[in-house]
Amino acid sequence: MAGLGRSFGFLWASTAMSNLADGLLKVGAPLLAVSLTRSPTLVSLVGAAATLPWLLLALHAGAVADRADRRRVMVRANLVRAAILAGVTALAASGLLDLWLLLAAVLLAGVSEVFADLSAQSVLPMTVSGPDLTRANGRVSTAQMIGNDFVGAPLAGLLVAVVPAVLFGAPAILYAAAGLLLLGMRGTYAPAPAARDRPMRADIAQALRFLGSHRVLRGLALTAGACNFANAAYFGVFVLWAVGEESAMGLRPAQYGLMTTAFAVGAVAGSLLAGRAAGLFGEFRTLLGAWLVSALLLLVPVLVPSAWTLYPTAVLWGVLGAAGNVLVISARQRLIPAELLGRVNSAYRLVGMGAMPLGAALGGVVAEFAGLPAVLTGATGVCLCAVGLLWRALSDQISEPLTRAPTLSDISGSR
Repeated sequence: MAGLGRSFGFLWASTAMSNLADGLLKVGAPLLAVSLTRSPTLVSLVGAAATLPWLLLALHAGAVADRADRRRVMVRANLVRAAILAGVTALAASGLLDLWLLLAAVLLAGVSEVFADLSAQSVLPMTVSGPDLTRANGRVSTAQMIGNDFVGAPLAGLLVAVVPAVLFGAPAILYAAAGLLLLGMRGTYAPAPAARDRPMRADIAQALRFLGSHRVLRGLALTAGACNFANAAYFGVFVLWAVGEESAMGLRPAQYGLMTTAFAVGAVAGSLLAGRAAGLFGEFRTLLGAWLVSALLLLVPVLVPSAWTLYPTAVLWGVLGAAGNVLVISARQRLIPAELLGRVNSAYRLVGMGAMPLGAALGGVVAEFAGLPAVLTGATGVCLCAVGLLWRALSDQISEPLTRAPTLSDISGSR
């Protein structure tokens, strides 16, 4: 990539490949589940299976990222999930596809994703200089959104309807390509030599102490955790609200895939504009504004269940979500010491994403007994409360005028 170096170019290309595979699985798996069952509880298990590895393995994956060569960890993780999905493809092509095979495929792919993603976020600051972090993260986020949603989502809708087995085979090829591209990065990407004789639990405890004592990171992690919990419940059953003749919207699978394409269009714009918005208004104001408006937009498909309102809403979800994501990742990379980056990132993501499988499962149970609208509106309320609490906790530290454009680093990190 121009101005960011050869190694970043290979990292970016690998990210694009792996996220195209992610997009196929993220959209295709729930659509396959809906074709196998209409039970909200069972459908929500797909979302729970995808995120459960973050709850179980995030801390250990972060410790590995701070002890091993981070590029090698990414290569191995991509090749492992390619092999897993190749095996699932063979089983599906033999007519053995059922809900439990689908859940197993999503769960095993998620395990490798934890190791690959945590090492990827930790290797980026080793690939580009500090002043280029926000720009590099914006480009990485753009690649993620294009792969996940702009291309992967509509393609998944078509594959589910035509050749379900390819839904696993295509990601297997893409993950393998992503792993091989990383071999083009020059140099080694191991952090400072770790104390090999120190137990891994000591490294993990050190990361947890750092996160717990840092006011900004702690607040962001707790807010992200609450919002991700709520969004997992929301989108874990949203496919039932949107897809099928008996649904509120009545969309076909291909139309549902277009929703995530609309999301990707907005996400590309949000990724590229995040730095400019932060420069005008400050990171904290931009982030909180994006999270607040995004939460309010969750009500739109509930109040007006129509494709014509869903698609523009998805564009705005993409703009706001991607902008917030770029700002949070860049802030973490600046605020966390390099030797702790993998572990503290993993602790952050454990808090931020660990509750997602619980949210997805709870959303299905609540929908089973109280109906889909209860889940969708309840999730909105949780997001609004979480963002409001973060604003109250940290806004007193950012009192400068807008021309000051304060960053999240301006807030005291201590208790």
